[in-house]
Amino acid sequence: MNRDLDLTVALFPGQGAYRAGALAALWERGTDAVRDTFEVVDEVAKERLGQEVSSVLFQPSPPSPATLFQQAPDTLQLAIFATSVATHRLLTGAGARPSLHMGHSLGEVAALTCAGAYDLADATAVLCERISVVRAHDRRGGSLLALRCTRERAERLVALIDHASLVVAVDNATDQTVLSGPADAIGTAEAIARQLGVTATPLRSPHPFHNPLLAGARRELAARLAVFERRDLTVPVYSPILGRFYRDADDLAELLALHLVTPVAFRTSLAALHTAGAGTFVEIGAGRVLTSLAEEALPGVHTVAPLAGRDEDAGLAAAADALRDPWSRLTAIRPVTAPAVVVNEPVTVAPVAAVPGPVAATVAEAGRTAETVGPTDWAGRIGEAVARSGQTATGTGTVSAPVDRDELAGRVRTLYAEAMEYPHEVFTDDVLLEADLGVDSVKQTELLSRLGDRFGLGAPPGGLRVADYDTFGKVVDFVATGVAGGGASAEGPGAR
Repeated sequence: MNRDLDLTVALFPGQGAYRAGALAALWERGTDAVRDTFEVVDEVAKERLGQEVSSVLFQPSPPSPATLFQQAPDTLQLAIFATSVATHRLLTGAGARPSLHMGHSLGEVAALTCAGAYDLADATAVLCERISVVRAHDRRGGSLLALRCTRERAERLVALIDHASLVVAVDNATDQTVLSGPADAIGTAEAIARQLGVTATPLRSPHPFHNPLLAGARRELAARLAVFERRDLTVPVYSPILGRFYRDADDLAELLALHLVTPVAFRTSLAALHTAGAGTFVEIGAGRVLTSLAEEALPGVHTVAPLAGRDEDAGLAAAADALRDPWSRLTAIRPVTAPAVVVNEPVTVAPVAAVPGPVAATVAEAGRTAETVGPTDWAGRIGEAVARSGQTATGTGTVSAPVDRDELAGRVRTLYAEAMEYPHEVFTDDVLLEADLGVDSVKQTELLSRLGDRFGLGAPPGGLRVADYDTFGKVVDFVATGVAGGGASAEGPGAR
């Protein structure tokens, strides 16, 4: 980790981040950040779903998580979202300025909203569309199951059950993995896990998120979300689903819909950001689910969960202090010959001693100084630092030098298996991608681009011919060459 930077991360929780009575005292006091947020969410939710949130959450005896899940699961999702947005507004109003945002599953909608991608009314409408579409398409029903075991052991359990719609949906921690699937498969997994001595906890989720079961919902949701105008981000947002930072050129409708069927790699995303300089993590929502995961994965980091205790005022003050003016912590880089580049809204950073480390090196190589730094500009710099440090953020570890081809092949195989919904075993070195598996040139180009993102290789070179990489083994060799040499080559595959 680059300890000189200590970047601050605002963590936006998803399913399960509800605490009865959270923000109630601030609501009663008429605090603008809370009142204004819930009034907008109420208005949109009432129009689109016929329900309000504030009248449920801020009644004299608010419902428990179990009651709200059983009686009003849609309201539960809206409550999680609105609580995060209101918390963020309270903190920024007190001077908090996170270096970057990261959301967990549903939390990515709030993370993007608080970074300026949507205004609050549109963001609430986006969430309402998500709720409506998934409810309409989830005809089989399903849920999530947390297992107290490694991802590898969870995958073996899934293979043992051999149910087509049971998948590993979330990799939260070294010994916490979440399965997603229909109710019968989840029930079987819970029973077997307990027989094996693995702690299994059903999660309060109305649907089997991050599962190919929702492929139909994904397509419809992307079409519905396309009508909402998105704006450029004012703060970098890292996605543990995509394994990279969001970009202003991204099609958010497509990516937010992709969330429904794509697993969450939260553990490796935490590690990647920590390696790049993140040392402070603050939970922007109720409870301490994500900060607890950060503490477990990254011993020694500073965490704050402002809405996890009884004294929310004190918690919010501590959180604002932890996130206040992180740009002042960024030390100046020695000026280089190229002029400084101003991106979005520049922030002045006082020159102090030069900083070593991957982020500083990235800045220097880019021909920039830290005297005029825009928030979203740091996304690219941190992203490059992550790639240079060897973290994949969505893989299962680091890329070492020299490259371990077998380990690399396993990670490429995982990406292809998830994208094509094929068993891992079919991706042998000699399998023909198009002739044997039906991976046409368009899909192969898309997959090579995703490999570039995941392994920090960038876009496929302009001279690359997809036809040259007709077997899985040639694809692995292509990635291995790029990882070892710091970039992809367009000279064609090796002899394999």
